Amino acid sequence: MTKALPRAVIFDWDNTLVDSWGAIAEAINYARARYGLTTWNRDEIMANCTRSAREAFPDWFGDKWQEAWVEYYDYFAKVRQRMGINKANGATELLEWLQSKEIPAVVVSNKSGEQLRIEAVHLEWNKYFAALVGAHDAPYDKPAREHADHALMQVGMEGGSDIWFIGDSITDIACARNAKCKPILIGTREDAEELGVDMFFRDCAAVLEKLKEIAS
Repeated sequence: MTKALPRAVIFDWDNTLVDSWGAIAEAINYARARYGLTTWNRDEIMANCTRSAREAFPDWFGDKWQEAWVEYYDYFAKVRQRMGINKANGATELLEWLQSKEIPAVVVSNKSGEQLRIEAVHLEWNKYFAALVGAHDAPYDKPAREHADHALMQVGMEGGSDIWFIGDSITDIACARNAKCKPILIGTREDAEELGVDMFFRDCAAVLEKLKEIAS
């Protein structure tokens, strides 16, 4: 078990620091319905929407993917304004604690970088992050290590087992491993066993409890 504080922490965004799956689901299903595709329930959305749009949309929409991408994000912005963005349990407290300990926090997300930074400003969280890196900001998106490397470069670091990479999906775990960081899952024991991850937490509040225990 880890006995030292991390040198830095990489966070996924959706379903890790924030819960915006409701807005994502509504916008994805809007776009899919527009192009005659079947719509998905929440579980299907969470299973199918871990890749970035530039990787997933060509598979879903074929040669119409760029048009569908624009329609998705236009609709998502409207839905987000209506529904708001929900902070994950303990997320603000965790970010505040990391800042107090001078442990850099960065975000590596497959959400559009522009939309990611809009949400961070809306939540008044941008002050907590040394880097906010979304889809299209790096040459490749998660799970490619270049995505994490691009974020760490902004704080003058390289990947290592003393950098925690916290996320909720197989894409996050794969990216953590590709970047030689320590993968940490937000999820259940069953999920962790399936992915071969030895550290997992139910939410950000539980992560903070562990960090305080290590620091004591």
